[in-house]
Amino acid sequence: MDQKYSDHMEEGAAKGREEPGATPRRRRRDPEGHRAAILDAARHAFAERGYARTTLRDIAGRAGVTHGLITRHFSSKERLFLAAVPGNRDLEQVAAGDPATLPDRIADAFVRRMETDAVGDPLVALVRGAASDERAAADLLSAMQERSAAVYRSVLSPDGTATRDDDLDARVALVGSLMIGVAFSRYIARTDPLASMPPEQLTAYLTRMLRHILFG
Repeated sequence: MDQKYSDHMEEGAAKGREEPGATPRRRRRDPEGHRAAILDAARHAFAERGYARTTLRDIAGRAGVTHGLITRHFSSKERLFLAAVPGNRDLEQVAAGDPATLPDRIADAFVRRMETDAVGDPLVALVRGAASDERAAADLLSAMQERSAAVYRSVLSPDGTATRDDDLDARVALVGSLMIGVAFSRYIARTDPLASMPPEQLTAYLTRMLRHILFG
């Protein structure tokens, strides 16, 4: 549907709901304000209901926008989740820098984030959601891997010499699998020795493993 036509229809519907004799209100177009409201509503909804039980219509109601406006901004529930929650939301800032120390930055950011608030982390949501909705968890994992691969590729191959034929996507998938395993063992199942390991030691182990995965 054409954007201008859609906006016109929404304005007409809003006028139809106004009280008789009331001064017509002009709906202001505020895409950045709408986006901020959607992200704020999404953060609260995902934190309260979890990934699997949260719907776009629920988020739309909280944000005071239409379901269609959310899909125009974010295209899917998976992409909205990644834009709203910590971790993937901050991936570009974490990855930026010297490619040689990328494993250090990934490990440090992961451990600090999880130690602060594992409940709202996308990896924890992914693991917990898999038990109730495998399809939704698979879609979320695919979206996470796609975004991670794009960000890591921009750091590891800024000149574009790496191609889709190399094994970077496979290495990124292995990075994700490692992080999911650690998230489950330490922050969900809480099994030793990972559960009782000091954060600094965990960061050091992860850095070494990530360096091996990403650089061989």
